Amino acid sequence: QAIQAINGYTNMTAEEFTNMVFQKIDVNNDGELTLEEFINGVEKDEDLMELISKSFDLSNVLKVIQNG
Repeated sequence: QAIQAINGYTNMTAEEFTNMVFQKIDVNNDGELTLEEFINGVEKDEDLMELISKSFDLSNVLKVIQNG
């Protein structure tokens, strides 16, 4: 949540974000994501890849740290 807030991306709660990820890429619907499921799912979904990249971009966090 903190990284999303620093990046100005706060239109989705952490729970909503997690639920959306599971709905899109938990292919066997067991409520768990293996690393393989996660990687394959993100690689196949360009929108999800972009969303995750923006949500977890640490460049703005580093700027905040550097600027005190």
